[in-house]
Amino acid sequence: MPSLKQIKRRISSIKNTQQITRAMKMVAAAKLRRAQENIIKARPYSHKLREVIKDLSGRCDRSQHPLLAVREPKEIGVVVITADRGFCGGFNTNIIKRAVKEIESFETIDPTIQMMTIGKKGSDYFAKNDYNVLQRHDQLFQDLHFGVAASVGESLIDFYKQEKLDRVYLIYNEFKSAIQQNLIVEQLLPIIPDEPEETTTSQVDFIYEPDPLQVLSGVLPLYVNVQMWRVFLESNAAEHGARMTAMENATNNANELIDTLTLTYNKARQAAITKELLEVVSGAEGLK
Repeated sequence: MPSLKQIKRRISSIKNTQQITRAMKMVAAAKLRRAQENIIKARPYSHKLREVIKDLSGRCDRSQHPLLAVREPKEIGVVVITADRGFCGGFNTNIIKRAVKEIESFETIDPTIQMMTIGKKGSDYFAKNDYNVLQRHDQLFQDLHFGVAASVGESLIDFYKQEKLDRVYLIYNEFKSAIQQNLIVEQLLPIIPDEPEETTTSQVDFIYEPDPLQVLSGVLPLYVNVQMWRVFLESNAAEHGARMTAMENATNNANELIDTLTLTYNKARQAAITKELLEVVSGAEGLK
């Protein structure tokens, strides 16, 4: 059985750790609030842009634009978005496991897999395990703004236009709440517009200038960049939510451990006092 001094030292150590986890939870909660505000603003714009593309694509020949052109998938790009740091539960592990599973399923149709990793955790894993990493981007979330997402989007567009990639998939965590994140695998390129709905009298008949194809040519690259921006915001909010939850659980577990150790300490102290009293009584009896 550990000594009283050892138990006391362990209680003190856990209390210090608990202070850190509590502080990390508070920081994550503050960042989560800001991230939630950003994603709430970005989602409607992203969805509306998709509606515009749906309307435009119904007025044009889709084969006329390279970002809509469907090719045989000889080169598949997989963009994996993880965090730069840990202490966020299974956030990174779940993404990496899902990415590995998707890559294995892609390999059954025998393409070449090219990866782009966003976030240090994913970058380190796939580099260490000898995956073909085309680009890695670390620390992007330290100063997250639309230009960061747009630069990644432009790189993917260039790879697709140059036929270095025939398809591009995104794998990321979608934010639902602080305790829930959904793993998402979605195709970014080629863009697959929603099928246009049948025209009804309630629908607005838009007039595009100079013509739908030219407008579509300007909107499609913007759509890719906006989607990357939305996905970055989703992942950022999901990361802070996962970290806040993980640190709250760690703080609660520390409380339980402190209570258990305190009880053990009190029992050991009581036993030590009882032993000392018995020794005193035994000594007194021996003097009689």
